[in-house]
Amino acid sequence: MEGILAHINDAYAPNTIRAYRADFSEWISFCMEKGACPLPADPFVVSKFLLGSADAGNNRASTIRRKCASISAIHRYGYFEDPAKHPEVKIAIRKINRKLGTRFKQARPINKHMLDKMLLACGDDLRGIRDRMILLLAYTTLRRRSELTSMRVEDLTLCGDELTFILLRQSKTDQTREGVLLALDIETSLAIKNWVSLAGMSDGYLLRGITGKRLNQSMDPGQISRVFKSIAIKAKLDPEQISGHSTRIGAAQDLLDSGSSIGQIMAKVGWSKVDTVMRYVGVGDITALNSVAHRGNLTLTRAD
Repeated sequence: MEGILAHINDAYAPNTIRAYRADFSEWISFCMEKGACPLPADPFVVSKFLLGSADAGNNRASTIRRKCASISAIHRYGYFEDPAKHPEVKIAIRKINRKLGTRFKQARPINKHMLDKMLLACGDDLRGIRDRMILLLAYTTLRRRSELTSMRVEDLTLCGDELTFILLRQSKTDQTREGVLLALDIETSLAIKNWVSLAGMSDGYLLRGITGKRLNQSMDPGQISRVFKSIAIKAKLDPEQISGHSTRIGAAQDLLDSGSSIGQIMAKVGWSKVDTVMRYVGVGDITALNSVAHRGNLTLTRAD
């Protein structure tokens, strides 16, 4: 496993490699208990592993599908026959989907109304200035947690005395580092300038963790959701289901409400599939779907 992961390491994002390692390690442990060979795998044993994960009661169908995908990937990149293509494994996945359901667990959106309340709750100290900047940057750019934490001070673009763009060097949908310039509004630009000035930064990562009064060199993507929850509590809002994706979802829904087309939303957020847009913006009625789709010159049917 480690040899295969080392071989594909530079071809995939670190999160993908971590998921492959964790899932396949769990698969190896299962095989050791059953006296089975993990690589190459017997599809019937893979089926038992997946069904057992469903019976454990603490896994979602999407999590089990990811485990299956990890087993599949290690086999394919190790040039072994892919057990996920076997009918027995496909039947197991169908059973799991029917048993656990495939409903998407949506994070609570931070829309403009909620954003304004949370901004008012941010203090005037170093942490408060940073939190205000993170909220505005996340809402304005609609980027993922890992993309936000990858942004750098030296990639900010000045137009006169005002910031206008920040370069996103790489994203989930831009693995080859073509890069994209993200537009910043005046409020977000001022928040960034205030943070950079107060923190005394000239280069390095824009988002930084704070330990006591000490500024860290970077911020873990998982910390963003904790920042959002903390601000929500200060604003006397329910932090339940708030995550690092909340601003991304809320801003996308606001774009939809303001009349943006499907294509415009996809380009702004970095989504590559129409069904992803529909899932996140929470449009479920077929009439509403077609109304939205027509803005982007798309026609949807109930099967879509």
